Amino acid sequence: MRKIYIFDTTLRDGEQSPGVNLNVQEKVEIGLQLEKLGIDRIEAGFPAASPGDLAAVGAVARAVKNATIIGLARSREQDIEAVREALALAQDPCIHLFLATSPIHRKHKLRMEKHQVLEAAEAAIKYAKKYFSKIEFSPEDAGRTELDFLCEVTEMAIRAGATVVNIPDTVGYMTPSEFGNIFKTLKDNVRGIEKIQLSAHCHDDLGMATANALAAVLNGADQIEGTINGIGERAGNTSLEEVAMALETRQEFFQAKTGLVLGEIYRTSRLVSKLTGMVVPGNKAIVGANAFAHESGIHQDGMLKEKTTYEIMSPETIGLKESKLVMGKHSGRHAFREKLVDLGYELEGEQLNVAFAKFKDLADRKKNVSDEDLRALIEEKLVATPEVFAFDAIQVSYSNQSAPSATVRLHHEGQAIEVSAEGNGSVDAIYMAIDKATEEEVELDDYSIQSVTQGKDALGEVHVVLKQNGISVSGRGVSTDILEASAKAYIDAINRLIDKRKSPGAGRRDNVSLI
Repeated sequence: MRKIYIFDTTLRDGEQSPGVNLNVQEKVEIGLQLEKLGIDRIEAGFPAASPGDLAAVGAVARAVKNATIIGLARSREQDIEAVREALALAQDPCIHLFLATSPIHRKHKLRMEKHQVLEAAEAAIKYAKKYFSKIEFSPEDAGRTELDFLCEVTEMAIRAGATVVNIPDTVGYMTPSEFGNIFKTLKDNVRGIEKIQLSAHCHDDLGMATANALAAVLNGADQIEGTINGIGERAGNTSLEEVAMALETRQEFFQAKTGLVLGEIYRTSRLVSKLTGMVVPGNKAIVGANAFAHESGIHQDGMLKEKTTYEIMSPETIGLKESKLVMGKHSGRHAFREKLVDLGYELEGEQLNVAFAKFKDLADRKKNVSDEDLRALIEEKLVATPEVFAFDAIQVSYSNQSAPSATVRLHHEGQAIEVSAEGNGSVDAIYMAIDKATEEEVELDDYSIQSVTQGKDALGEVHVVLKQNGISVSGRGVSTDILEASAKAYIDAINRLIDKRKSPGAGRRDNVSLI
C-alpha cells in the first residue's frame, strides 16, 4: 500500500492563527509530541521572521531526532542563511523555499513577469542546494496559477535540485476536482516528475481543505501538509488527523495510508489545544468531544446491538481509552503513576512528586478524578515558565450593591506581596490587584473559560491573552474555582511576558505573506 508522507506545519502555519504565540519551550514540547505521533516532516518555523523564531527552530531541531526538521524561507539568500543557521544541529534538515506564481500575486505583490519569477526561484533553489540535500519548493498560490506555467515552474524546480514540489491552495479557493486535476496534469506533463515527491498544502477558507488534500492523494500526491486540529491563519489548514483517519478507515478506496501512530492523535490534539489556547469545537471530526457521542435513541439502540451501525472507527484507535482505575483521594502514588502512563505521561522524580501533590489537592475537592481532570492537571504546567511571581491566595468580596473587591497574595523573590483592588466585576478586581502587585501595565486582549469535565465540581480552565508594547502572550490556569483559575491564568501570562521580554527580538516579526 502506498505511503503518504505527513508534513506538519502546526509550529509555523498553525502559529500564524490570530492570538497564538508559542514560546520556545512550548514549540519543543509540541515537536516532541509530533515525533511520538510519527510525523515524517515537521516545519518548525520561519527563522528569518525574527531572532526568537530562529532560536525556536534551532531548539526543535536539537530536540527532535526521528523526523525531518524544516525551516521556511522566502527565495532570498538572507532567508536561506537563517534556515541554515537554525538547522545547523538538526539530524535531518530540510529547507522549504517559496515564491508566488499566480497572476494576481505576480502583478500586485511581486510586480514581476513570469521569466523573473522563474529566474528568482531557480537562483534560490541553487543557492540552497549548496547547504541542503533536501529542498522543498512551493509556488505560492499554485491553485490560481496557469496550469502551463505551473508545469514550467515545477520542471524548473526539478532541474535546479528540489526534492519535493509543494502545490499550495494558499487561499482555499480550489474544489476537489480542480485541485486533483492539477496533480494529474503535473504527473502527465512534467519531465522528471518521477524524481521528486509532490505535496499538497490546502487552506480551509471554503471548508474543503481535507477534501482537496484527499483528492490530491487520489491523483498522485506523495505528501500532505497540514496542522493538528486544522489550526492556521484565517479558516485554518488541512486537519492532519482527518486525513490520517480517512486514509485508515477507507484503505480499500484510497489504497494509501500514513505512518502515523494513530493512538497518539487524541493526546496530540489536546496538547496543541492547550498550548495554543484554541479550543477544539465539540463537533470537530475525529477529536471533538462529540465525535464518538450518541444521543439519539435510535442511534443508542443500534450502538448497543452493534457498534459499527453508527461508528465507522473506534475511539480507541485515536487514543481514547476507558480506564479501569478510579482515581480519588485514597489512590496511592503507584496507582497515580500507572494512570499517567496509561494516559501517555511518563513523569519521574520531582515532576512526579509535584504532580502527585496537585492530584491529592484536587482529590480533596472532588470525589472522583476523571481522566480529563488528570490531563488538565498535568498539562497546566507541562511547559514550565520561570515563576517571577507565584500565586499564593485570593480573597474576593462581591455584592451587586457595591463594587467588587479582591485581595491577592503573591510571592516574588522570596517575599510575600499582598494587594487589594476594586473592579467592575470579581475577575476585573482580581486582575486590577495583580497589576498593582506586579507593577505591570498590560492589555487584556482575550479571556475565555472552558469546563474541563462535567458536574458541579468540574475543573474550569481559563485562557487569557495579554499584550504589552507589541508583545503578545497567553496564559492558562486550572482550578475547581473559576476565580482562582482566572488568577492563575493571568499570573501565568505575566510570567510569560517577563520571560519573553528577555528573549532576543521580542515583539518583532517580519510582516510577510506566507503560503
